[in-house]
Amino acid sequence: MTPSPAAARLLSLRALLFDLDGVLTPTADVHMQAWSRLFTPYLKAKGIGSGYTDADYFTYIDGRPRYDGVRALLTSRGITLPEGAPEDAPELETVSGLGNRKNKAFNEALAENGVAPYPGSLALLDAAVATGLEVAVVTSSRNGVAVLVAAGIRDRFDVVVDGLLAAERGIAGKPDPDTYLHAAGMLGLPASACAVVEDASSGVAAGRAGEFGLVVGVNRGVGADTLLAHGADIVVDDLAELIPLLPDSPAPAGPTPPTP
Repeated sequence: MTPSPAAARLLSLRALLFDLDGVLTPTADVHMQAWSRLFTPYLKAKGIGSGYTDADYFTYIDGRPRYDGVRALLTSRGITLPEGAPEDAPELETVSGLGNRKNKAFNEALAENGVAPYPGSLALLDAAVATGLEVAVVTSSRNGVAVLVAAGIRDRFDVVVDGLLAAERGIAGKPDPDTYLHAAGMLGLPASACAVVEDASSGVAAGRAGEFGLVVGVNRGVGADTLLAHGADIVVDDLAELIPLLPDSPAPAGPTPPTP
């Protein structure tokens, strides 16, 4: 763990708001593979000499809503496409079509291989619930519920804010803090009483922008320095490292805002 006195803030918090892919489950790897299957041949066909790399994923895509990731990557290569519509077929060369092509590859890989939670993340989740802390999932993925079901942990979360809910309610995605703020509101808590747990720089930036009580970075490849630079208070390689910092009992209740 990157040493920081901010770790002591966990003792006063009342909820942990978890990102999903790369934080609770290793589906970030599946997402990375799906994005590579989309953009490696696509950029080659366009004659883009620099090709597609894992660095592109972390810089332009990781943590963002799917179509935002498509748009950001294309913009980095000077490519502009029609937006299209969410129902576009994966074969269409639109922002939505390319995003749906990626999603098709992701769902195929998930169906073929399944997914299991990170052991350390599951241990922290169990320990947090045992102390009385509230928990929620906040993910940009429109596959969030499917991933939670596949991982066998859907029933652990009463509050799930995913890409589908965000689109339905017009909630801005990461790096804006709105999805995390919405989850805190659904729990009846102010941001200052919640910790954001993220592996993506965009998600860490969202936690910082929302003035949450603690922003925990999980280093799954983006790098501790990058997470700290985007606003993480502490960085861990495995969420089990946080278990000794949890309170023995939940923090006392205080005034709560109305649920949005």
